[in-house]
Amino acid sequence: MSNLYRSIPKIDKLLTHDAFGGYNTALLTEAIRDAIDALRAAISAGTITAIDHEALIADIVRRYETALTPSLQPVINATGVIIHTNLGRSPIDPELFDAARDIATGYCNLEYDLDAGKRGDRYVHTAGALRDLLGVEDALIVNNNAAAVFLILNTFAQGREAVVSRGELVEIGGSFRIPDVMAASGARLVEVGTTNKTKIRDYENALTPETAMLMKVHKSNYTIEGFSAEAAIEDISALARTHDLIDYYDLGSAYLPELPWGLSQAEPSILRMIENPPALMSFSGDKLLGSVQAGIIVGRRDLIARLKRNQILRMFRVDKITLSLLERTVLAYRQKDYDRIPILQMLFATPETLKERAKALQPRLAIPSKVLPGESYVGGGTMPGRRIPTVTLALEGDPQALESHFRTHHIIGRIESDRFVLDMRTVGERDFEAITQASEELGIRN
Repeated sequence: MSNLYRSIPKIDKLLTHDAFGGYNTALLTEAIRDAIDALRAAISAGTITAIDHEALIADIVRRYETALTPSLQPVINATGVIIHTNLGRSPIDPELFDAARDIATGYCNLEYDLDAGKRGDRYVHTAGALRDLLGVEDALIVNNNAAAVFLILNTFAQGREAVVSRGELVEIGGSFRIPDVMAASGARLVEVGTTNKTKIRDYENALTPETAMLMKVHKSNYTIEGFSAEAAIEDISALARTHDLIDYYDLGSAYLPELPWGLSQAEPSILRMIENPPALMSFSGDKLLGSVQAGIIVGRRDLIARLKRNQILRMFRVDKITLSLLERTVLAYRQKDYDRIPILQMLFATPETLKERAKALQPRLAIPSKVLPGESYVGGGTMPGRRIPTVTLALEGDPQALESHFRTHHIIGRIESDRFVLDMRTVGERDFEAITQASEELGIRN
């Protein structure tokens, strides 16, 4: 064993090896040390009886390349879950991204007024496009909807009461709980009604001189069925106006055009809401809107102005990349250019279209498969339990082994009915080549 230890190449000698030409010396030294430490551990454990120099060089190269590989990697979403929180939620249209590239990679007028030739306001960007699209008085962009909720509560209800239905004290992914956010913001939560039933008189009976806000929260990721009722936002808004209070609706996710598969009945439409809008609304920029992560606040101009004066806003402000991508998405909506919104493309795809897509991919695979009907979900904490008809390619073989194999190629599918399936609702033609190559590595032919 001592001879094996003496056979390990010296670090300075390995640094000059031809295989490492052009490598960064500091990173290479670290990779060599790690490889040698692993080699020493293997010798000590008795798992090797000779030094394989070629294998050592290959291990050093692997460790070096791993150290320089970003942890964020592109994947193919073959799960059928359109807004997949674990997979980055809403994809961005490449053409919209290219349009925003000049902003992201160079200088821009983020806080410069080109007309006046002096310092400007970053919050005017995208806000104007949103005002034109939605017909609201003003808009404000923050880094996500959780930030929007916190900022609104902190600005208007700090040290005072915000009234919310017990049935709307939601928890979303990442343990984000409305009661905890309200407490952190300084607002005092006043719960009204019951878990399954809250009426407008419950809000009215809870009013005190300390009441600042009547708040409604959309139940994005669960439903209450059976013997249940909730107060309509229109009634809450009317009550708030009568008592000179702020009415605020946290929509969570929201969408613009009417959605297929009966989904429009499951989630509030922004366009329907602005027909009789509350004083303030907030919703996510990604999810059903299909853009970049952001929190969008729309409503009365005077209230938006007060939000801008809150010093906490600086903690939640967005950068030029977010503003640029979001604005281009909003402009696409203004033109009704829904082909630029990948989320909408997936939602509106018919089973016939998906079946054609599956049949186009099937003969390219190196493993047997069946084209089968199925069901998928919107995802992203939206429209809980609402299923969408879809078409899948069910691959023959051990489903666990297939899932693992395709996952190593960054292709994420799902297992159902003891089959590994690729869901065509979230698989596009651009993904065919990668899926084909992954199947070929299995060495099985139809």
